[in-house]
Amino acid sequence: MDQIGFADTVTSRCTYYRRTCGLPAGIQPQTGRIVLRVGVVGAITMPATLGLRVRDDLLHRRNILGPIISHLRSRRWTYLVRPDLPQDLSLFAEMFRLDVSIVPVGGEIALPSPQDAEAGFRQWIAPPRDTFRPSGRVIIDQIGTTMGRGPLC
Repeated sequence: MDQIGFADTVTSRCTYYRRTCGLPAGIQPQTGRIVLRVGVVGAITMPATLGLRVRDDLLHRRNILGPIISHLRSRRWTYLVRPDLPQDLSLFAEMFRLDVSIVPVGGEIALPSPQDAEAGFRQWIAPPRDTFRPSGRVIIDQIGTTMGRGPLC
């Protein structure tokens, strides 16, 4: 994704996200950022060190990765997932203790854009190539397993 060649503009990238990847992305007129609102797509954000461990554990277990965004300055990763997590306060509390955020419906996620690579804001760890996104439950359970707490959903 970050290696896209010529004519990679904010508009062309946003169109790719919408048409090819099924991400309900839009461009913020004030900033020119590409964003999506959580709803038909879910998001789970965590420290990059945990995100890396979760990714490696998923790959070790031969799971297919969905889109993962690195927020370079804050050192956090966001996994884009299917929004199938239960609305469970104990789950949210456990995630809070692990410094993991389940982005609420309506929350905004900035997606990598051509300018982000140059400015060092966001980049894809695992770029979207189609409409596949893993279950949010799979990612949450992997976080629990990686942290030695077992499945959490």
